[in-house]
Amino acid sequence: MKRLDISEVIFRVLAYTLLTIFALFCLYPFVYAISASLSGRAAYYTGDVVLLPVEAQFEAFKTVMLSKRFWISYANTLFMTFYGTIWALGTSILGAYALSKKRLAFQRGFNFFLVFTLWFTAGLVPQFLNYRTTQTVMTSMGIMDDKWLVVIAMGMAAFNVVLLRNAFESVPYEIEEAATVDGAKETQLLTRVYIPMSKAAIATVGLFFAISRWNGYFWARTMIRNRNEWPLQVYIRDMMEDILSQEIPSEMAYAPNSLVYAMIVCAIIPVIIIYPYIQKYFAKGVNVGGVKE
Repeated sequence: MKRLDISEVIFRVLAYTLLTIFALFCLYPFVYAISASLSGRAAYYTGDVVLLPVEAQFEAFKTVMLSKRFWISYANTLFMTFYGTIWALGTSILGAYALSKKRLAFQRGFNFFLVFTLWFTAGLVPQFLNYRTTQTVMTSMGIMDDKWLVVIAMGMAAFNVVLLRNAFESVPYEIEEAATVDGAKETQLLTRVYIPMSKAAIATVGLFFAISRWNGYFWARTMIRNRNEWPLQVYIRDMMEDILSQEIPSEMAYAPNSLVYAMIVCAIIPVIIIYPYIQKYFAKGVNVGGVKE
């Protein structure tokens, strides 16, 4: 093995130490949420919960598991995340593919306006008008389910389109030329050449969209009129306001905040399960999509 200089050894020790400390800081809130949700009422109020559960109980999780509205909201969130990711990813792929082609008329102008939205945002008013107009159109079509409103109205993100555009531009032109000579049309070029060669970037952008939909709160709370169509995040916020404004009977084994922490832990479980399987695409996908050769 190659011997390392003393400066390189010191650098590696400091780097690994800082990364370990940073990782522990990121991990601690989740560990504390689990411990607080499992700790007893008295232990929580006295501040004895620091790392591990104290006076362990499972009543808070049992209450969450038996809540019908919790699972309805969970299903709504899964609905918005699944269909929202498919819709947003589909529109972004089509837009990025078109913008990556020099044969597109006014390509530079379109790309400028796309990037311009990353520099200057118009604020909440245009977004609200976008939602309101989409809601009006859907209502005129007989679609009264506002979950589709959140899915459709959030169907584009300029930053993700830029990542995919750069990924498509990194595909060698010779491959497209060879496929064109073999008779491939635009649709075949996209589905058989560009998408298979940009899987890492597409997986990364898809995860960005999925996390955005899973964590979405503001517009779902603002635009969804039926409480039974609220996603999980809106439901948890509403429950927090109700729970923390009311005193849970003293005979209960858990504190009000323990119930909130139990809902938060249940809400984050799918992300924890799925993320490790596609985390490997992150570095490669962002590099391919963010660096143009």
